[in-house]
Amino acid sequence: MIHLFQEGTNAAAPTLVLFHGTGGTERDLLPLAQMISPDSAVLSVRGNVLENGMPRFFKRLAEGVFDEEDLVFRTKELKQFLEEAVEKYGFDPANLVAVGYSNGANIIGSLLFHYEDMFRAAILHHPMVPLRNLTLPDMSKVDVFIGAGTNDPICSPTETEELQTLLTAAGAKVQVHWEPYGHQLTRTEAEAAAKWFHDVK
Repeated sequence: MIHLFQEGTNAAAPTLVLFHGTGGTERDLLPLAQMISPDSAVLSVRGNVLENGMPRFFKRLAEGVFDEEDLVFRTKELKQFLEEAVEKYGFDPANLVAVGYSNGANIIGSLLFHYEDMFRAAILHHPMVPLRNLTLPDMSKVDVFIGAGTNDPICSPTETEELQTLLTAAGAKVQVHWEPYGHQLTRTEAEAAAKWFHDVK
């Protein structure tokens, strides 16, 4: 997979694994990573799917309607990629924090839904429920930040609350930060994510 890796300046800091939104690249969330944990190593991934020339992490059938078969396939593909990246770059697989926006947040959600101990923490900006009717793994060791908009036309507040309920029921410690806006990632939301990270790291 197309990606970039940046060495960190503090070996004890978590490695941040970045997942962009639709149409983004592996460089989109680098400023966000710098805000969250400037000392961390960063692994930033570009989605393997193209939709009208725009990179994504999995296919969709329509706005807000996921191609669930492809989502499951791409989730497995990403898990394999992350295992290979651990071998290649030598970072600690037990000290990963996932950071994603929109489509990238959704693929993180799917990774959490499928694999126990994939990430020690996750920052999800404007995620949806990736899949329903799954038995979720134990997430009692996972901290999750969700950034959401009260006027988000793609990810409704009820969707955010459903995701929070599912993650909490699986044992995750979840904090939801609400912004009075839509689907955009605002600076104040990014600052709230950075503060949350420093509180839980």
